[in-house]
Amino acid sequence: MSDNRALRRAHVLANHILQSNPPSSNPSLSRELCLQYSPPELNESYGFDVKEMRKLLDGHNVVDRDWIYGLMMQSNLFNRKERGGKIFVSPDYNQTMEQQREITMKRIWYLLENGVFKGWLTETGPEAELRKLALLEVCGIYDHSVSIKVGVHFFLWGNAVKFFGTKRHHEKWLKNTEDYVVKGCFAMTELGHGSNVRGIETVTTYDPKTEEFVINTPCESAQKYWIGGAANHATHTIVFSQLHINGTNQGVHAFIAQIRDQDGSICPNIRIADCGHKIGLNGVDNGRIWFDNLRIPRENLLNAVADVSSDGKYVSSIKDPDQRFGAFMAPLTSGRVTIASSAIYSAKVGLSIAIRYSLSRRAFSVTANGPEVLLLDYPSHQRRLLPLLAKTYAMSFAANELKMIYVKRTPETNKAIHVVSSGFKAVLTWHNMHTLQECREAVGGQGVKTENLVGQLKGEFDVQTTFEGDNNVLMQQVSKALFAEYVSCKKRNKPFKGLGLEHMNSPRPVLPTQLTSSTLRCSQFQTNVFCLRERDLLEQFTSEVAQLQGRGESREFSFLLSHQLAEDLGKAFTEKAILQTILDAEAKLPTGSVKDVLGLVRSMYALISLEEDPSLLRYGYLSQDNVGDVRREVSKLCGELRPHALALVTSFGIPDSFLSPIAFNWVEANAWSSV
Repeated sequence: MSDNRALRRAHVLANHILQSNPPSSNPSLSRELCLQYSPPELNESYGFDVKEMRKLLDGHNVVDRDWIYGLMMQSNLFNRKERGGKIFVSPDYNQTMEQQREITMKRIWYLLENGVFKGWLTETGPEAELRKLALLEVCGIYDHSVSIKVGVHFFLWGNAVKFFGTKRHHEKWLKNTEDYVVKGCFAMTELGHGSNVRGIETVTTYDPKTEEFVINTPCESAQKYWIGGAANHATHTIVFSQLHINGTNQGVHAFIAQIRDQDGSICPNIRIADCGHKIGLNGVDNGRIWFDNLRIPRENLLNAVADVSSDGKYVSSIKDPDQRFGAFMAPLTSGRVTIASSAIYSAKVGLSIAIRYSLSRRAFSVTANGPEVLLLDYPSHQRRLLPLLAKTYAMSFAANELKMIYVKRTPETNKAIHVVSSGFKAVLTWHNMHTLQECREAVGGQGVKTENLVGQLKGEFDVQTTFEGDNNVLMQQVSKALFAEYVSCKKRNKPFKGLGLEHMNSPRPVLPTQLTSSTLRCSQFQTNVFCLRERDLLEQFTSEVAQLQGRGESREFSFLLSHQLAEDLGKAFTEKAILQTILDAEAKLPTGSVKDVLGLVRSMYALISLEEDPSLLRYGYLSQDNVGDVRREVSKLCGELRPHALALVTSFGIPDSFLSPIAFNWVEANAWSSV
């Protein structure tokens, strides 16, 4: 017995040394019967032109996007690696925080040297701005840290100089910013004040003897906090501060301050500390800044809105402090625009990986000894991913529309941009987090591996729900703006014009009591129910606030007490605006397969939005039977979209290298030889 055991052990060792496979005593376990990867392209067909669909989704600058994709794939700086016979590029998230920060900066230098940032601040016009937005979106598809660090430098620091400043600032700072001679950051947020910018505590006074401003951090809660770029790399910052002139607080103003010299040493009268390791975005060096009687030249006040003369007199063409504060905030819309668009591209990455995986991964059998079933052929798996796919499509059109409004902005459209960007930023970033979580679960244990991205992206993009405005606060701003518009029109007895409220001028739509499949998929029905929901919630919200004010409550406290209606209204406004963007895109298409598939996607977006909104039942827009009809129609649409799943994610136009190994040959990618 012992001799036989010894022979068997010797045989196993010999096979291991010779790297040969041991003979199988059980033919059912032979290699030929093991699960083999089969590319979904072998069995899935494209029922429409994916290149045409991609043009619709990206909306602009497709050639520029492909150019920067290629730049990244060519350089080892972008961490090229082979898995399963394919080359992938993605950050090494196993690096230390310090390593991630340095490699992020090296990647930015590489992009700079290859002309990516050419004209980002010195060229003007819609075409230049759209190109800049497209290239920033691709940076974010590769790594959120790269896009945020670039965004802070160009869109926060650079745009502040451009829009808050005047000719003297433009000539001194813009070209040097574009060439990274100056590295800028943006010191608005404080430890004690984030969304409430009016309440910031940093104080700046003016010294007419030296013609200098003096900036101070008077208390710990006034320290500038979460300032991207401040911990390691930034040489200059925009400081948002209360401006005190002759004992009078003139409100929040913006100043340019140098925080490091060209050698990287911190300047006198400034303290900087690191914010430390984060749940994601560790390639961005967030820091904290304190000012101790920091003196800056009078010319460093960004004076497009207000100025201080050499003898210390405060001058502004905008006398009303509220309007002046609004003028300071208006140019910052770009942050919400870029975040909303970036969130959708992150969702596209997650869905591309999860859906491709579900088209090659099998599990369980529905018949005895039958073949295992593809994950996406399970109705439950379709229900998990395909509604999110449709939402991502609809929100792509919404993000594109927001960008077009932004690049064509005028002073008259600033209010609309603020309201729409607030709603879109909140809803699109919430959607991204929900999508990434569902994708992580949908790929099972593979989603826990960092290199497969879907799990890691949750931490990388989570901050989007907070920065550039907490989402809940932004949605309250949407509702307040709608409230103000409603009250103004009613008081003046004028028709509604703007913010998409024109439907309020028409009779209230009447919904059918019986909802057939054709009714539910009808664009007019979908428009009617979305408009009815917004209209009724706006009327209820204004009525409730008026009742509370009638009992003696202040207007502001009445808003706080009506927060639930405000939340429902903000969501209704935003979802209706998103629906309109996909309807507009669909209407422009000629008859054909692209239009047909987009119609299915639009109906899925509309119906899943209705199904997920409890206010439809809460406020009586739909009966319980109607809600059941909607739910069944969503399931039908899942089955009809299933054959198009691969084509729909391929239409995102994201190169294979920017996805992850499990999107392709996940068997080979997990083989011993590939480690």
